[in-house]
Formats: sequence, C-alpha cells, structure tokens
Amino acid sequence: MDSSNNLYDTDYQQWAEQQRQLLLSGQLDQLDIQHLLEELGDVGKSNRNSLTSHCKTLLSHLLKYQHQTAHLNPDLPIPYNCAEWFGTILRCRRNIRDRLADSPSLKHLLPESLASLYDKARNEAAEELRPYLQKHQTLTADDFPDICPWTFDQIMQEDWLP
Repeated sequence: MDSSNNLYDTDYQQWAEQQRQLLLSGQLDQLDIQHLLEELGDVGKSNRNSLTSHCKTLLSHLLKYQHQTAHLNPDLPIPYNCAEWFGTILRCRRNIRDRLADSPSLKHLLPESLASLYDKARNEAAEELRPYLQKHQTLTADDFPDICPWTFDQIMQEDWLP
C-alpha cells in the first residue's frame, strides 16, 4: 500500500492507527505487511532491551550499595547516598517483575544474561562511585568480584541487600 508506506515515514502515529483500523475492519489486503513485521520484531527487541537494562541497573546499584556500606563509609548506619540507590534497587525489581508479568517468555533471558550484564554493571558502578571517593581513593571495575556473586533469584528478593 503506497500511501501507508509514505505515512509510515512521515507520521508514524497516524500510520499505526491506520493499520489498526484496517485490521479491525478486516481489510487485510490493505495492510502494510512489511512495516508491520518490522514493528513486531522491534517490539520484542525493545522488551528484551528494557528488561536487560533494568537488570544491569539493578546489579550496578547493588554493587554500589555493597561497596558504599562495606568500604567507603562502613561506620555510618545508612550511608548518605545509599537511600537513593536503595530506591533505584526497588524500582528496578518492580520494573523487572512488571515486564516479566507482561512477557513471561523473557524470563529465561535474565539468568542466562547475568554474567554479561554483571560485567557492564561493574564498569557502571565504578564510574558512578568515583565522584564519592576521596582524593586518596581509587576505584575500578576490577575492585568488584570478577563473577557475579549473586543469583538472579537472589537479586530479585524483595528485601535482600548485599
């Protein structure tokens, strides 16, 4: 359908509504099949990316929380910036659970991806902790364990913190 292909490039929202109306009215021969297939593939990719992004952020904040409480300010009962990280930990867990509720078939991705996500989380945690270091302190990703010390089920436990 020529006009829908052009509409896809010029007004995506209108194209999507047009495709929806064509489906509802049974005008299947008028559908922009090529772009619909691309969009369906992108939806799956977007869901996977969102899920793994939340998992990486969760790991990063767990690492920062652990490092902050064990190394940077061990004498404080709750170090000043841990409360912010704890909030992010809770939000990530909730977002992961929400996405898995919407797409349970994606659950297998996370335990399998934990190692590669953890490696990225180590780098992210080290980078984000640097502003909190004193001048004599250093921190790199190598200061965190090489292999993720936690299981997926463990990091998803509601009240668990390292």
